[in-house]
Amino acid sequence: MSTMRDRIVFITGASSGIGRSCARVFAREGAKVLMAARRADRLSRIADDLRAEFGAAVHFFALDVRFQPDVERALASLPQDWQAIDVLVNNAGLSRGLDKLHEGLLSDWEEMIDTNIKGLLYVSKAVIPGMISRGRGHIINLGSIAGHEVYPGGNVYCATKAAVSSLTRALRLDLVGTPLRVSTVDPGMVETEFSLVRFHGDNERAAKVYHGLQPLTPDDIAETILFCASRPPHVNISEVILMPQAQAAATVVCRKS
Repeated sequence: MSTMRDRIVFITGASSGIGRSCARVFAREGAKVLMAARRADRLSRIADDLRAEFGAAVHFFALDVRFQPDVERALASLPQDWQAIDVLVNNAGLSRGLDKLHEGLLSDWEEMIDTNIKGLLYVSKAVIPGMISRGRGHIINLGSIAGHEVYPGGNVYCATKAAVSSLTRALRLDLVGTPLRVSTVDPGMVETEFSLVRFHGDNERAAKVYHGLQPLTPDDIAETILFCASRPPHVNISEVILMPQAQAAATVVCRKS
């Protein structure tokens, strides 16, 4: 029997990419899937698919993690059967722009900082006390190779992912002595809407990011997150860095024409 069966797994940013793949792999393993994202219409379609394919128990709600009162209200008003969250996947995040710092847009900076750092904090603060009181729980943060290496034009995005790395380590210290586990999964190049969002909908520019190489897929990351979550209770996978075989560092890749 799967170790995830009937566990409540809460995934933020679940409407696309890695979040959507996480919902699918956890549903496949028999977990109860709790999803949040800004696009409720997409969540509704994903929920229908998971119920049809896996007979999964699914609950979803619209949420923009940038707004703390909304986060607190949404988590506090969950149906009774969905309140005991076992696994939190802090996946909501984005990158905006690839400009030099002095040429960057303030709106891009604020969206990244508010989502990638503050959103993660708001959701974690709302969920962790319940985990502590129940004596079980696992927080899995979605980081990035950008949290380990700075690259040209990555300034604020890299800073937000470095913050995720630091916050994950700090949270592990804060929770030592409790049964809770804390992990970070830090991918390199993954083909999702990431580059399309970064370049404000420029499809041609986004496609060039992955040209000539085979990037990771959202499913690759979701399976890694599942691996972390499904270890025995005494095992904590603290950090996973994974990249496509063609990528050796943030800016070192082998492209074939």
